[in-house]
Amino acid sequence: MNAIPVLAAASLFLVACDAAPESTPATSTTQTPMAATTPTGSNSLHALTVRTLDGKDMPLSNLSGKVTLVVNVASECGYTPQYKGLQALHAELKDKGFMVLGVPCNDFGGQEPGSAEEIAAFCSSKFAVDFPLLEKQSVKAGASQSPLYAALQQQAGKLPNWNFCKYLVGKDGAVLGFWSAGTAPDSKELRAAIEKALQG
Repeated sequence: MNAIPVLAAASLFLVACDAAPESTPATSTTQTPMAATTPTGSNSLHALTVRTLDGKDMPLSNLSGKVTLVVNVASECGYTPQYKGLQALHAELKDKGFMVLGVPCNDFGGQEPGSAEEIAAFCSSKFAVDFPLLEKQSVKAGASQSPLYAALQQQAGKLPNWNFCKYLVGKDGAVLGFWSAGTAPDSKELRAAIEKALQG
């Protein structure tokens, strides 16, 4: 599909993450729009129940009526400083019905090796993150892929190729767009898409 316009970190972060697969450069800000359809039954993200980083069940039906940005995150990546922008976005817009949902992932370069407790402590101490974080998941296609990312793949037809890829999910649980890791949380394109979804 064609993209459309609608829509000093510590050295710990500066590891091999800077080199994404050659087929999709790490600096790409490609956004892919999705069909404006309302998923039903097992195809709806809101039909799923996920587990939070502290081990509690979280029915995604709780997100009905909210706009959500789902991001696969990692603590030892060159893009890890995006946590700051994601937290700022969440803090600014949460009272308008928006939420960031972070999904720790160790699929790319082994850059999320920590335990749940270590991830939580890192996010809190380094970036004061207060948006929800889920348990560590595999986002890649295959037997170990999480149900959440299987559903995102089914709707969007795309999967992350690196840490900090972003899915925008509308109030009805439909995926509205996909952005690659190089898209900053404060990018104009992403912000415009969020604002449009909030008004919908």
